[in-house]
Amino acid sequence: MRIFVTGGAGFIGSALVRHLIADTGHEVLNFDKLTYAGTLSTVEEVAGSDRYRFVRGDVCDAAAVRAAIADFRPDVITHLAAESHVDRSIDAPDAFIQTNLVGTYVMLAEARGYWQSLEGAAKDAFRFHHISTDEVYGSLGDTGLFTEDTPYDPRSPYSASKAGSDHLVSAWGHTFGLPVLITNCSNNYGPYHFPEKLIPLMIVKALAGETLPVYGQGTNVRDWLYVEDHVRALRCVFERGAPGRTYNVGGNNEKKNLEVVETVCAILDAERPRADGKSYKEQIGFVADRPGHDARYAIDATRIRDELGWEPAETFESGIGKTVRWYLANEHWWRAIVDERQADKRRGLAA
Repeated sequence: MRIFVTGGAGFIGSALVRHLIADTGHEVLNFDKLTYAGTLSTVEEVAGSDRYRFVRGDVCDAAAVRAAIADFRPDVITHLAAESHVDRSIDAPDAFIQTNLVGTYVMLAEARGYWQSLEGAAKDAFRFHHISTDEVYGSLGDTGLFTEDTPYDPRSPYSASKAGSDHLVSAWGHTFGLPVLITNCSNNYGPYHFPEKLIPLMIVKALAGETLPVYGQGTNVRDWLYVEDHVRALRCVFERGAPGRTYNVGGNNEKKNLEVVETVCAILDAERPRADGKSYKEQIGFVADRPGHDARYAIDATRIRDELGWEPAETFESGIGKTVRWYLANEHWWRAIVDERQADKRRGLAA
């Protein structure tokens, strides 16, 4: 198939691009604006493939989207391009409204026009796959799981913009018949994660000898999903998922943020010990919490398991080990990003 990937130079998008080129026969078009969080170094290892091409473009630019779709003639559009950092959405929500809402509208409008131009089997086979987050569901108490039927209750500008984009996709399916798919995933981690996010940020700061800033008391719980497991799930959905269906994707790995940080420290203690022989855990410090910080997320991934046969291959222990070792082996990648893009700067304190 011909797969049009928006945001294919970002964290999850690049993992999908690498997976599709390395493990399938699909052709891939990577359509990415190359914002602060996107870099072509994430897809360098597959860029030489004759099944891969790159177009620099903005999902809010209808003419650019239309031209790229017309030239590539995709069987599937997987829409990953998004502003995704909650802290940045607190400081500057405008970009989130533009990219996540307006950009999704543009993608839907152009996909619909293209789909309507198709005939027969090509039209029947076309899919628009929108990749979203579990944060649209709000915050859980001590028990329970998010299912595909959980009411939406977003709490941050980021999650509100993603909730809105989900609703647009659903509406285009119901109103116009566009064959849409939606996936809502839990917290991803793994190689090439932009170092403003929790796990890579802790690695960066630990190695720099800086305080490891844990929000509040570190009690917020997330369900951690290794990114390569996630992209396998995405492929399952756009290859075999039922149009109009939503699938939740989770790692079955609930951890408090403090537990995650302590695990990173323990791996660093073994792999890159401090010169003074002390544990990196001594660098942990508790800092002012994020405004409106959701207490707990947890995914029920029964539907994608039962209908499509997907399950995560990595435990948190195996995945976090691979992740930390990757960052230790690839300092050249993240050090330049930290220096050039201030990825380790604290954001999201505006009340």
